[in-house]
Amino acid sequence: MYIENGIAYAGDKSPAITVCGIRALSDYKLWIRFSNGEAKEFDFKPLLSSPAFLPLKDEAVFKDVYIDFGCPVWKDGEIDIAPEYLYEHGLKVG
Repeated sequence: MYIENGIAYAGDKSPAITVCGIRALSDYKLWIRFSNGEAKEFDFKPLLSSPAFLPLKDEAVFKDVYIDFGCPVWKDGEIDIAPEYLYEHGLKVG
């Protein structure tokens, strides 16, 4: 059990997952190292049709990914994606 903001929750609080390493790969894929030490590969292509991610169709923009406070971002922070989403949907690598 843990208490957060005066509310008691059952179970153990799991630490927030963050991104501590990222690299753009070919074909709109990302290699990501997470704060728990795991590395995963994430295929971004299915998300490129979403209005929020349309600018990333430009491969030069996509490859300009960087980490800001544990979160992958593009275009000076205008575009980001939750580390938890990448972790849940990424494929484990090596």
